Amino acid sequence: MIRHTLPGLLAAAALLAAPAAIAQDITELSASEAAKAIADRKLTASELVNALIARTGDDPGNVYISFDSAGAAAAAAAADERVAAGGELGLLHGVPIVVKDNIASRGLPTTGGTPALKSWVPAEDAPVLARLRAAGAILIGKTNLHELAFGITSNNAAFGAVANAYDPGRFAGGSSGGTGAAVGARLAPAGLGTDTGGSVRIPAALNGVSGLRPSVGRYPAGGIIPISATRDTAGPIARTVADLILFDTVITGTEQNVAPADLTSVRLGVPTVLTENLSPETERLFKEALGTLEKAGATLIEVDISSELDLAAQAGFPIALWEVRRDLAAFLETSGSGLTLEDVAAGIASPDVKFVFENLVLGDQAIPDDVYAAAITDLRPLVQAGYAEVFAENRLDALAFPTTPLAAQPISGSDMTVSLNGEDVPTFQTFIRNTDPGSIAGVPGLSLPIGLTAGGLPVGLELDGPAFSDRHLLALGLAIEAALPKTRAPE
Repeated sequence: MIRHTLPGLLAAAALLAAPAAIAQDITELSASEAAKAIADRKLTASELVNALIARTGDDPGNVYISFDSAGAAAAAAAADERVAAGGELGLLHGVPIVVKDNIASRGLPTTGGTPALKSWVPAEDAPVLARLRAAGAILIGKTNLHELAFGITSNNAAFGAVANAYDPGRFAGGSSGGTGAAVGARLAPAGLGTDTGGSVRIPAALNGVSGLRPSVGRYPAGGIIPISATRDTAGPIARTVADLILFDTVITGTEQNVAPADLTSVRLGVPTVLTENLSPETERLFKEALGTLEKAGATLIEVDISSELDLAAQAGFPIALWEVRRDLAAFLETSGSGLTLEDVAAGIASPDVKFVFENLVLGDQAIPDDVYAAAITDLRPLVQAGYAEVFAENRLDALAFPTTPLAAQPISGSDMTVSLNGEDVPTFQTFIRNTDPGSIAGVPGLSLPIGLTAGGLPVGLELDGPAFSDRHLLALGLAIEAALPKTRAPE
């Protein structure tokens, strides 16, 4: 547990995040700004929680599975009493947050977005949530997701499709769609998602906010309904990079402050294979962002990672589909849910997820042990070595590419295919095309908003760094965020 007095990291983060003055609409405050305002007694936690409750209303966008307005109000009142008493304050004291509903939370259901778990109430928080609460964060709700985190639209047949923050007729991305939409729609300043192949970065990009997939192993994995121990990680979603740094500091116990990188000394690799076949508007915004960064002094280097992508494509699905059978079964057995893997699979409501479990996880198309062994023992190490070599040989700070090849698509009719440049392409494979390889390598990935399409939909820029370069990647994110035009809030 980390507790600091202010000033310190919190004050620095608030200065980096945005204007020091409290926004006229307090729901626009970042987590850093809100924490500082509460600590400085310019705002109460109760005022902020009540404003977010009012803004959320009856949640027509299916952002939440559990919205704990009473619990959040009580926690806010207790937070205000601590401020009034002059008590020591954590870095997130009084700040309301949201958490994806596959992360265990004491006292609230943790459903994984699937019917079989809708009544499971964990006895304790997942460690990643416990650390945020220990720093003073207030859990305002558990967010909707693609069922069992097995998809990228968050079109959940059991709990409803999550609406995009910028267009309610478009999907929010996934699988952490509820957290991405909540932060983008100003229903919460920040929150947690989980990411196996893009599930933090994709909804961040599609909802006009920022998301961090940390290096695998930096964040505690306990208490999270799993897909793959090799590939899963929790990750924060927020509207500023300073808030991602704040969450990362609390979760990892990292004490050092993060200053913006000097763009004149930054080298960014641009993988040509990840910048091809983009929608016209994604391509336009990506090129404009690169042009801005080049003018700010960054060096851009074209790199070839096609071999690494080929290896990753061979390894990715065998690892996830084999490990979910092992890891989800073990989680259910030890969590006190009283359910088996077969119980959960039998109750799956979403057709795409049901197909995967019936055929590719438990059915006759399940991954054979020898295929998994080759993927985890031979292929993945080659992917990791290849990434490390590309970074080292080109002296790169990060790879830079569009988070997704196109912006959010209509909720209706896009579960299986979407149209990209006049061709019907598979939705899932298309949207994870750029995010998945880094996930298999286990490297950190940061998605930043770079603007809106002509139709008003957000587009993201992803930065992938060398393994465990997370804090440098966040420093780079601070600098790039400051250089690029600010993406406007949804109307």
